[in-house]
Amino acid sequence: MIILGGSASTSLAEKVAKELGQKPGNVEIKRFPDGEKYIRIHEDVKSKDVAIVQSLYRSPDEYIFEYLIMADTLRDMGVSSITGVIPYLAYARQDSRFYPGEALTSASVAKLFEAAGTTSVLTVDCHLHRLGDVSKVFKVPAKNLSAMPSLGKYARETLRPRNPIVVAPDEEAEQWAGTVAKELDAEHTHFTKRRIREEGQTSSRLELDTGNAEFKGRDVVFADDIISTGGTIAGAARACKKKGAKRMFVVCTHPVLAKGAIKLVKAAGVSRIIATDTIPSPISKVSVAPVLAAALKNNP
Repeated sequence: MIILGGSASTSLAEKVAKELGQKPGNVEIKRFPDGEKYIRIHEDVKSKDVAIVQSLYRSPDEYIFEYLIMADTLRDMGVSSITGVIPYLAYARQDSRFYPGEALTSASVAKLFEAAGTTSVLTVDCHLHRLGDVSKVFKVPAKNLSAMPSLGKYARETLRPRNPIVVAPDEEAEQWAGTVAKELDAEHTHFTKRRIREEGQTSSRLELDTGNAEFKGRDVVFADDIISTGGTIAGAARACKKKGAKRMFVVCTHPVLAKGAIKLVKAAGVSRIIATDTIPSPISKVSVAPVLAAALKNNP
């Protein structure tokens, strides 16, 4: 299999190729003065399997179009198959239409990828609100991988929490908290978001579902798929601190990190925030390359 990296994920593509014992394929990408992109694939790809590694973060529209050009070019060159390796899948959350005329962008992106020649898709901890599985978004085979075992291992070996409890900042994140808790041989719990309506306005309040869990004197590891504004994690951290939590850490897959997010989370008492390289960032300490490479080896 030939590994090609889009401009969003050249470093990650190199890591994936290295895991597979090879070098990434040579792709030339440059921009013309009017903003158009020039793409040339300097590889003999005829009748070969090719993977395009392209994470869709920060400038998703640009990276989607770049991916489409690469996939369509590969199809014209006679490849056997095209696997779209999309660690961070933009537009995944927009998977239901609530108002007439509302764009169902997760489906739109999937159709574009398929139309360009994509024959299978790999994502990592895809944030799907209602559909539940990325295979329901695409008509071609699609698999959602998880970075949580790797993040849990990093927490165990590097953060070394003492008498830890793993906490999900909301109900949707409980699945990831459970996986991290297994790596730490720890219990886990979660917060519940309650919608409170007061004087015609609706706000959210976090309530901790503690069960029989004790927090006093214990280290807390928060686990979530995305940190965007950091508001939910910060609120959860303050609540755990009030219950006597000692050190607090955060592990997440996708560090979207809106301006001020890290500062906000640390101000709430979190010691360290660890993320993966699905999105390059200062806190991206864990690579998803081994997970992606293993899936590509087994990709039919």
